[in-house]
Amino acid sequence: MTTDLAWIDKALIAARPQAVAALLRYFRDLELAEEAFQEACLKALAAWPRNGPPRDPAAWLIFVGRNAALDAKRRDRRLAALPDEDAISDLDDVEGDLVERLDQAGYRDDILRLLFVCCHPDLPSTQQIALALRVVSGLAVRQIARAFLVSESAMEQRITRAKARVAKAGTPFETPSAIERAERLTAVSAMIYLVFNEGYSAGEATNEARTALCDEAIRLARLLMKLFPAEPELMGLSALMLLQHSRAAARFDAEGGVVLLEEQDRALWDRRMIAEGLALIEKAMRRRAPGPYQIQSAIAALHAQAASGSDTDWRGIDQLYATLERMQPSPVVTLNRAVAAAKLAGPEAGLALIEPLADKLSGYFYYFGVRGVFLKQANRFAEARVAFDRAIALANSPAEAAHIRMHLDQLTSEAAPQ
Repeated sequence: MTTDLAWIDKALIAARPQAVAALLRYFRDLELAEEAFQEACLKALAAWPRNGPPRDPAAWLIFVGRNAALDAKRRDRRLAALPDEDAISDLDDVEGDLVERLDQAGYRDDILRLLFVCCHPDLPSTQQIALALRVVSGLAVRQIARAFLVSESAMEQRITRAKARVAKAGTPFETPSAIERAERLTAVSAMIYLVFNEGYSAGEATNEARTALCDEAIRLARLLMKLFPAEPELMGLSALMLLQHSRAAARFDAEGGVVLLEEQDRALWDRRMIAEGLALIEKAMRRRAPGPYQIQSAIAALHAQAASGSDTDWRGIDQLYATLERMQPSPVVTLNRAVAAAKLAGPEAGLALIEPLADKLSGYFYYFGVRGVFLKQANRFAEARVAFDRAIALANSPAEAAHIRMHLDQLTSEAAPQ
């Protein structure tokens, strides 16, 4: 008989999305679905060590959670309560029936609906991320608050406001059509990548609460891939995050300073993640339905496959960014393409690409950082200093500011007499 509490914890985490999603469909109330799941978890912690794990943990949790919620409603109406704990601990037959009904009800759409609720268009991105981490991932408010560098009470209010907005806006619970499903997948994918970027762009090597968000985003993407195994853009999204996250150990030095991609110790890159990412890209490309995530993951793949910075296929990267520009025009995409252009044709070529972006990216740290580097490489030191000063003012973290100051220090030693 399995009594390993660590196993039980993993089982509860793995079952959470399916269980909460099914309970949401039953009750059409996010708060009630969460409470029902928590009640089921408490009963699991009491019953499973004693009786052994159920055949299907998710089905067990759904059945017990649903009945616990109904029991609470009955108590409110002064009706009879459910049987005691021992009477519901052995649920083999009922559990099997429930699994069959879940399959017929459309498990995939349950999960997609839950994720879609969390990325409701009425919610700002910060609330979307917080709600997904709380409801789908089950992270404690304390953990989420630490990741966002805010107080626990502030995060609790943020999540409460998000739930209230979702409840007020109303969400369709009918099975989505093929077109609606595609739209939801696009929205959910964007939300998952927001979760990833919230951790990836933390800018602090030691902030485990932020970098753990990358792992959680990858886990959510894998969950979606299990539900929609033929979707090439989900493969592309997963590959992109895996390839970017594979560099985590090399992105900062021992003092917490930023290490640029070309200068990173590639021996520190996670080769297992890289191999998984490359396999996903290859699988996605065979579908012959290219999309933005696949293009971005292909760019990350070229970086991952280069033995050193000097071996990078910048021409291939430039061509991929040009494709991405046509597919999904964005000043940030053009800014990234400018880096490749500068590698191929020199800093002036890079400057020519980014100059038209000045107004659109006037508040963007990376624009002024890249512009400063190009100007410095072109020996336009006075202009480079102005760009770097602006970058420091817009820095998102101490590590980013310190990196720009390093460039300013180099300017002082390299600048020719004016």
